[in-house]
Amino acid sequence: MGFARACSVALVGVEGVVVEVQADLEPGVAAFTLVGLPDKSLVESRDRVRAAVVNSGAEWPQKKLTVGLSPASVPKGGSGFDLAVACAVLGAAERIDPASIADVVMIGELGLDGRVRPVRGVLPAVLAAAEAGYRQVVVPEQAAGEAALVPGVSVLGVRSLRQLIAVLADEPVPEEPPTDRGRPDSMLAGLMVPGAGLGTGLAPLSADGTAHRPDLADVAGQERARRALEVAAAGGHHLLLSGPPGAGKTMLAERITAILPPLSRQESLEVTAVHSVAGILPPGEPLISRAPYCAPHHSATMQSLVGGGNGLPRPGAVSLAHRGVLFLDEAPEFSGRALDALRQPLESGHVVVARAAGVVRLPARFLMVLAANPCPCGRHTLAGAGCECPPSAVRRYQARLSGPLLDRVDLRVEVEPVGRADLMGSGGRGETSEVVAARVREARERAGERLAGTPWTTNSEVPGHELRTRLVAAPGALMAAERDMERGVLTARGLDRVLRVAWTVADLRGADRPDASDIAVALELRTGIQRGVPMQAGAL
Repeated sequence: MGFARACSVALVGVEGVVVEVQADLEPGVAAFTLVGLPDKSLVESRDRVRAAVVNSGAEWPQKKLTVGLSPASVPKGGSGFDLAVACAVLGAAERIDPASIADVVMIGELGLDGRVRPVRGVLPAVLAAAEAGYRQVVVPEQAAGEAALVPGVSVLGVRSLRQLIAVLADEPVPEEPPTDRGRPDSMLAGLMVPGAGLGTGLAPLSADGTAHRPDLADVAGQERARRALEVAAAGGHHLLLSGPPGAGKTMLAERITAILPPLSRQESLEVTAVHSVAGILPPGEPLISRAPYCAPHHSATMQSLVGGGNGLPRPGAVSLAHRGVLFLDEAPEFSGRALDALRQPLESGHVVVARAAGVVRLPARFLMVLAANPCPCGRHTLAGAGCECPPSAVRRYQARLSGPLLDRVDLRVEVEPVGRADLMGSGGRGETSEVVAARVREARERAGERLAGTPWTTNSEVPGHELRTRLVAAPGALMAAERDMERGVLTARGLDRVLRVAWTVADLRGADRPDASDIAVALELRTGIQRGVPMQAGAL
């Protein structure tokens, strides 16, 4: 009897579970049995592995073969177990030393010719292996850069099964011919789901980085909306842009990622792990360093926003926008169930999706930007524009954004139509994204120094209790906010969010703590009621 084991990783959401792949050979009629709660794609690995082993020059054992995936209670799917299954079978057949693969994690799909193809989710799989104490990982050659992002792990990238057999058996490693130049590499098909990046608004830059990046200086006028955009980026506050069609709401939202600071190392790993699992990680960019931007269409379902799918849930738009921007254009056109499903991730920074196959916790800390028209025709707020929507239709349209959802939005800005002077350029060109990004970065640094030693990094994450007890405003600064709360203009949650915005405004102008003017700016940005405070760049 021959026995050998190797290791692989099963992904549950964006978290991984190390799976021990055991192979057992016994005398009897030649058969191949795979147990351990595999799905359809994993059951099909029996034929892929057999053909790959034979075409790699190794002999397939003509005995009763049983391959078990332990723990058997964890659902397993995908083709990433092929490499571990093949090596476990070869170890049981004594083609390679079983001891050499016992503590090695192997991730990769096998082609019928023995080539090793990349799969999605390599980074979270290697992270899970490292947390479990494994230090040796074998991955496809195309995914070696992604796996190497995890510190403390020795990564071996292989192009074919015969190369891996030679390495494990201490034999000369054969050369594998590279893919023909001048045509797309078919081996990268396992990393990128066709159309996924375009469908979610996450299409990456070109490989040489020459793709056009929208600049804030392209926006004509809209000083008030630009300042609100700056405050939202500096503190991570959610933003609602309301105004008639053609005022520039979408144009403003598309430029917010240009003023967001670069992701930290930990944030980059979190974002890269989510995108790797979703199949939208650019092959030439193993580590995402800039904030993602996700703009789903208003016909998106609740499952596509928060996560779902057959079996265990997969990341939705809120997870794809983790540490970045989720832009909902024409927000009232989204279904009410889909919008209300955003309440929980807006508060907690993650989403828990429960399905019959299991419960998955997905990261979802994003900056939400909503764009809405005032009425179905969009001309309700324009004087003399000829809006023919009856008052009942206007009320129904505006009520599609529920009160509990709007209560979680920190900044609400009315985007006015652009005047002729601003549009034709006589009003002067506005500040570029680089200038605004510098102020945002300085404000984030001030907030980071103040919040050092706490689990929070931005003002939008600080709980209200901390803002009322430890991080207090200047004496007498909250009088206007307290009056609004007594009148019912602000809820308790609304008061906390006003304090968070006030701290961001104070950080932008370099103050130690917010005063009455900062509170007034935060109240004006939240309620839309004029407070008589300047909203120019110098005031922030």
